[in-house]
Amino acid sequence: MTGSRRSGPHGRPNLAPRNLELEGAQAPVRLGIIGTGAIVQVAHLPLLRKTKAVELVALCDTDLVKARALAERSAIPNVYDDFEDLLHHEQLDAVLVATPNHLHESHIQAALSANLHVLIEKPMALSSAAAQRIIKAADKRGRVVMVGMTHRYRPDVQAVRSFVQAGELGEITSVRASWHLARPARAPLGWREKRSESGGGAMLDLGITMIDLAMFLAGNPAPARVSASLSRPSGERAVEQSGSAFVVCENSAAIFVDVTWRHIGEGERFGAGIRGSKGSAGINPLHVWKEIHGMPHDVSPTGSFSRENAFAASFRAQWAHFLAALAGRVAAPSLDEQVQVLQVLEAIYKSDADGRDVLL
Repeated sequence: MTGSRRSGPHGRPNLAPRNLELEGAQAPVRLGIIGTGAIVQVAHLPLLRKTKAVELVALCDTDLVKARALAERSAIPNVYDDFEDLLHHEQLDAVLVATPNHLHESHIQAALSANLHVLIEKPMALSSAAAQRIIKAADKRGRVVMVGMTHRYRPDVQAVRSFVQAGELGEITSVRASWHLARPARAPLGWREKRSESGGGAMLDLGITMIDLAMFLAGNPAPARVSASLSRPSGERAVEQSGSAFVVCENSAAIFVDVTWRHIGEGERFGAGIRGSKGSAGINPLHVWKEIHGMPHDVSPTGSFSRENAFAASFRAQWAHFLAALAGRVAAPSLDEQVQVLQVLEAIYKSDADGRDVLL
């Protein structure tokens, strides 16, 4: 057993869940982090180090040298190379899970068994059946599990969503979303290119986020039919580098998603647009148009956002939502929505494999 550890009373952790709402603002959430990859280093830790509502207790990663170096830079007192050791020796309220995809279900289940709340980097799990098992365990323990779909929290997405919820764009008839990463062909992607660890390629890595975003903007309609085409190198173990999917929902709304890891062009391309019976809107850049007295009018919000970039703002808002849910002030997003997203993703892979539409 390696790494520093701090035990609870009598050398054993106190697994009884704290009532964070009753303890109030003076009781910061004691957080452990498993996984020290780029998203933790670039997005989570810079924010959490400045968040008084969170106490960073421990880091865990199989690469103990990397974890120790990161812990030292972030003033985190304890480091582990085994998640079970962290759960046994630390007195925590919640964990952030940012490990390779194939470990998500087991790590969430272990955290729930220790009565901890969980913020999990997407995907929630590698199958809709696994996601349903997690929901059952979370309900049994009365713990919050929240999936890191940060694009929902972008200021421009929230603005468009408010127009949709108010009915100002009428009935939503279509959503198109794309995310094209410009990476050199020889740039390594690590575990993401190993099907046994990732579960899929660009469609799972980027597409699941865009499916969630499109469904969110459309008001979460029930999907009915899926058609997809994926592009991958030859070989059974190869994961797709690009993909496109078309989803028709029960309310006849249509969703189109297009993603790639290998965009050839000037920089990254990311955006989404929606079309409604009374108007249209999009993000990156934000624009909203409505039909007023038979004529199109630009009603895009202006001057209402801070100078913070959308990436940082989305992570800040997501953590605020998670912490508020732990305190009982708001509800966490429904995990049933993530089951639905995973069902769409499963249908995408089946449609590509079978060469036909898949009914849900």
